Order: sequence, then C-alpha cells, then structure tokens
Amino acid sequence: MTLKIAIAADSSAAPYEQLRAQIAEQARSGALPVGYRMPTVRGLAEELGLAANTVAKAYRVLESDGVIETRGRHGTFIAAAGDAAQRELAAAAKAFAERAHRLGRPHDAALDAARDALRAVYGE
Repeated sequence: MTLKIAIAADSSAAPYEQLRAQIAEQARSGALPVGYRMPTVRGLAEELGLAANTVAKAYRVLESDGVIETRGRHGTFIAAAGDAAQRELAAAAKAFAERAHRLGRPHDAALDAARDALRAVYGE
C-alpha cells in the first residue's frame, strides 16, 4: 500500500486542502491503515512538487483533526481516528445545538443553518 495523491493545478481548492482531503479520505476508507507511516514533509513535498510549508500545513490540520499523529523522531503515522473523529463531530454538533437553543432559534431554523453551512463547505 502506498499513499496516492494527485494535486490538480486547475482546482479551486488550495493544494494543501487537496492534500489534506485526499489523505483524510484514504485514512477513513482504510486505504491507509492505522499505523501507516507517512512520508516526511520534505519527502512528500519533493514528490508532489509542492513547497514544504504546504505539506506541513496539511499535516498540521490532519493532526489537529486526529487523522495523523506525530511521534517525534519516529515519524508521522495514520492515527486510530475513527472514534476520535466521531466524538469530536458529536461534540461540535452538541455545541451548535446548545448555541442555537440559547439564541432562541427554533429547531427548523437551526437545521437550515447547519445545512447551509454544510453545503457551503462541501460545495453542494
């Protein structure tokens, strides 16, 4: 198994976002299993023809999302993120629901706002 990344120069998404999304999807789907050792930032940057800062930014976001974990000098690995990501999503949803309630917004208005935000982010 290997990391398969294709950065589209003509995409409206920034290269770091394309990289982040592809790694996250491959981790989620199991194409990159838990414990898979990721290439170094410099190595992946050279391989893809990207700036090292672009890859580092994607790695930082992936780490904050719980998709990868850095183990010091040992490297960066795919984390056991499924449960952690689901817990974080549930916590964010709960915080949103509580905020909507405090603002006095009805259930349907809160759902509409969430759907609009999701459409904006996912491009639907």
